[in-house]
Amino acid sequence: MPEQLRADTIKAIRDQKIEFIHLWFTDVLGFLKSFTIDVAELELAVTEGMGFDGSSIQGFARIQESDMVAYPDPTTLKILPWRQSGQAVATMFCDIVRPDGTPYEADPRFVLKRNLEQAAELGYTFYVGPELEYYYFKDDQGTEVLDKGTYFDQTTRDLAVDLRKDTVRALKRFGIQVEYSHHEVGPSQHEIDLRYAEALQMADSVMTYRVVVKEVAQANGVYASFMPKPMFGEAGSGMHVHQSLFKDGRNAFYDANDPYHLSATAKSYIAGILAHAREICLVTNQWVNSYKRLVSGYEAPVYVCWAHRNRSALVRVPMYKPGKENATRIELRSPDPACNPYLAFSVMLAAGLDGIKRGLELPADVEDDVYEMTAAERTASGIGTLPGDLDEAILAMESSDLVREALGDQVFEWILRNKRAEWMSYHTRVTPYEIEEYLPLL
Repeated sequence: MPEQLRADTIKAIRDQKIEFIHLWFTDVLGFLKSFTIDVAELELAVTEGMGFDGSSIQGFARIQESDMVAYPDPTTLKILPWRQSGQAVATMFCDIVRPDGTPYEADPRFVLKRNLEQAAELGYTFYVGPELEYYYFKDDQGTEVLDKGTYFDQTTRDLAVDLRKDTVRALKRFGIQVEYSHHEVGPSQHEIDLRYAEALQMADSVMTYRVVVKEVAQANGVYASFMPKPMFGEAGSGMHVHQSLFKDGRNAFYDANDPYHLSATAKSYIAGILAHAREICLVTNQWVNSYKRLVSGYEAPVYVCWAHRNRSALVRVPMYKPGKENATRIELRSPDPACNPYLAFSVMLAAGLDGIKRGLELPADVEDDVYEMTAAERTASGIGTLPGDLDEAILAMESSDLVREALGDQVFEWILRNKRAEWMSYHTRVTPYEIEEYLPLL
């Protein structure tokens, strides 16, 4: 770490009379972890890091190699937009290293950094802009909604307008730029879209976003949930991810001479995403509940295809606007907001880069509503399907060399073990649906 950056970070915290600093990192499942240091420990933390027991973190070290060090990244220094007991508090994301200072392979932030380095070796910088949807409920004990609003509603039925505005204000104070916010399709469902940024910065921002949404909700006596499918019969919550590659300061996805302004690089990138869509699904949609959202009829993608404006497709290419070359991008619509963003961005990038490196050809786009096509029509068009449940996603990933390489052996194997255990726990339970449907009959 440059000495000047370290000194500037210490000075900024002391100048603002901050007493405590939260050090943040994530486990492999994407849950935010935090411990707090006093300002008196700040210089030691940014110089030598802070030790902790890695064996207690999901997906991290085994008991015999549990010593880990959290090393704060000064470039991520932020002041919390709310005070705690009247005192200003700062946060910094950490990189996890071994006691000898080498990066720890199971740190999701390191996994993404490693994939971004591979893109950089090809001359690319990876930019993403996620759209995270979520629900507001009365509390975390049920799904009683706050309003009956629908898509883009701006009426008295939308009781969460102030909650959204407060959340946007808090995000802006965090230095996170918001593109726009609105009511989504489901009752009490909302969306706040983040302005696109470099992928590591955005992954940090997604983690911060989820904390801010929940904190603002809690401060107002309600509960915010990023569960992919919290209610039967209502829209699920997705995290559509807009993405592009830049090279030498220019958008590598843009080609002025292409009818749709898509470069050969962009087309091969999309082809790579489509080719690996099934095997990356366990990372972008990692929960049993994720596959209750990925069903036909609720705008969530099910079929592996691409289109220019067709929202039933897995990959969509938003319409080009003249003079907005840098906005040329693709949108992957399958991920949900309960994923680990570091790992999700990693496997998306790896799939797209594989398409570029192998020069994969993009199949024809789909203009018809894929949901309305027959199975025979989809087969004839070469349109496959995403996994139908967590078990199918496990089977699709476990033989994937691409995902293993993108995540590293330790993370890859741990995710498979964890998800097999989750599937078995779910698969062996008797649900209320079964009691209601079968007990009176059988």
